Amino acid sequence: MNKLIETEQHGRIVIAKFSNPPYALLTESMCNELNKLIVSVDRDPTIGVVVFTGHDPNRFISHYDVGELLEGAESSPPMSLGQAKFALTAVRALKRLPGMRRLLQKSPAAGLLQLQNFHETLQLMGRSGTIFIAAINGQTAGGGLEFALACDLRFMSDSAELAQFEVLLGFPPGAGGTQRLSRLIGRGVALELMLTGRGISPKECLSLGLVSEVIPHEDLLNQVLRRAEPLSHRSKAAVAGIKQSVIEGGSLALEQGLRLEQSLFLSLLGASGAKRASKAYVDFIDSKKVLPVNDPVARKKLEAGSFVDLTDH
Repeated sequence: MNKLIETEQHGRIVIAKFSNPPYALLTESMCNELNKLIVSVDRDPTIGVVVFTGHDPNRFISHYDVGELLEGAESSPPMSLGQAKFALTAVRALKRLPGMRRLLQKSPAAGLLQLQNFHETLQLMGRSGTIFIAAINGQTAGGGLEFALACDLRFMSDSAELAQFEVLLGFPPGAGGTQRLSRLIGRGVALELMLTGRGISPKECLSLGLVSEVIPHEDLLNQVLRRAEPLSHRSKAAVAGIKQSVIEGGSLALEQGLRLEQSLFLSLLGASGAKRASKAYVDFIDSKKVLPVNDPVARKKLEAGSFVDLTDH
C-alpha cells in the first residue's frame, strides 16, 4: 500500500508531502498516517521542524474527502446537538478503556472516533516542541485549511488559494476551522469567510495575517526550508512552552494567562540548555564588553541557533 504522506529528513528538518492522487483529498487513512508522524516527531530529539507541502505541484490538501463524510452520515442516524455532544463525550471516555478503541473502530461510532482522533492530532501539534510549517503550494480548502491553521507557521505560493467552504455543502467546519480561524484573524472577518465560503487570494491571506509570507510558486519549498533551518535548532522545551503559553494562555483570562507564562518561564529557566546558553551569553559580555545582540556576528549565531547548542541531541 502506497503511503499517503511521503517523508524525507534533511538534518533536523523533515519534509512531509501529502500524496493522494488524483484530487489530493484528506482521508481517514491519511489522518491516521498524520497522527503517527506527529507523535513520532514530537518524541524525536533529532527533529526540530516538519515542513508540510503537497506532492501535487498545484495542490496542498484540496479538502476532506466528501465521499467519506457522506458515507459516515448515511451509516448513522440523525442526531440533535445534544445527542452529538453526548456521543462525542461517550466516545472520548470509552476509547480510554483497554481494547475499546478497536471495538469502536468496528462500530457505528467509528466516524465519531475518527473525528476525535483528528482533533487530538491537531491539538498535539499545538503542544509539541516540534515546529510545524505549512508550505501551501496550491489549492487548500475545508479540512486542508483547518490542518494548515493548526500548523505554527504558514507560507503560501503566489498561485495558491485558500477557502473555508463547508457552508456551500450545508454544514459548518468540523476540524477546528471556526475556532482557529477566528482566533487568528478575528471573529468578523472569519465569519465573513466561512459564511460566504469564497476563495481567499494570496494577497488577502497575507494582509489578514493568515500566512506569514507569499512566495513565488517555483521557489516556495526552497525558501521555506531556508527559513526553517534556524528554527530547527531551537530548544524543543522552549518551543513547547511558547506554544502552550500562546495557545492555552490565549484562551484564559489575562491574569491566568500571565500566571501560566510565569510558571513556564520559571520551570524552563533552570533547564540545562537554558543555563548553558545563559552562561555563554554572560561569558561573551565579560570577554567582548558588548552585548551579543549588539554584535553582528554573535547576533547572527543567536538567530541561527549556533551560538550555543540548545537541542536535546
